[in-house]
Amino acid sequence: MEGFEPFPGGAAIRLGESEAGILHGLAEQLLDLLASRGEHVEDPIAAIFATAPSEPPEDPVLARLFPDAYDAGDDAREQSAEFRRFTENDLRTRKRDDARALMADVDALGPGGGVLSLDAEDSRHWLGALNDLRLALATRLGIETEEDADKLYELPPDDERVPVVIVYSWLNMLQDTLVETMTP
Repeated sequence: MEGFEPFPGGAAIRLGESEAGILHGLAEQLLDLLASRGEHVEDPIAAIFATAPSEPPEDPVLARLFPDAYDAGDDAREQSAEFRRFTENDLRTRKRDDARALMADVDALGPGGGVLSLDAEDSRHWLGALNDLRLALATRLGIETEEDADKLYELPPDDERVPVVIVYSWLNMLQDTLVETMTP
C-alpha cells in the first residue's frame, strides 16, 4: 500500500518498521513540544479551573498549532487573548490525545510493522495528528505558501533539509489518502 486504502468500516495502511518508527518518533516529539507550554491537568475538576495562557506561544511551531483567533482591528490582541484563555487547554488536550492515539496504533503493530486498520474514530485521531505533524514540519522548514513548498522540492540532494522535506511530503500523502478513504 502506498497510503491509506478503504477498508470495511474505515481505512487501512501497511507500515514497515521504519515508517512506523518515523511516525512514532514524530508523535513523541510533538507530545514533548505540547508539554512545553504546560502540563495537562489529569484531575477533571481541577481542569475546569485551570487557566490557559493568554499570550501566544513563543515557539513558532506552537504559534502555528495555536494561532491567534483574531488578526485585525484594535481589539484583536485582547480578543485573541480571551479566546486563547478559554480554548487552548482543550485544544492542547485534543492534540495530545490525537498524537497518543497515533503512537498507540503504531506501537500495536509490533516489530517489523504490519497492516493497520482504522475505524472512523481512529481515523479522526490520525487526521488530527497528521495535520499537526505536517504543520510542525512546515513551520520548521519555513513553508508558509505552496510556492515555499515547491521551492523545497528543488533542493540539491545534499541539502540537510531533504530528509525532512521527504517526510513532510509523505505526511501530506498519508493525510490526503486518509481523507479520500473517509469521503463518500
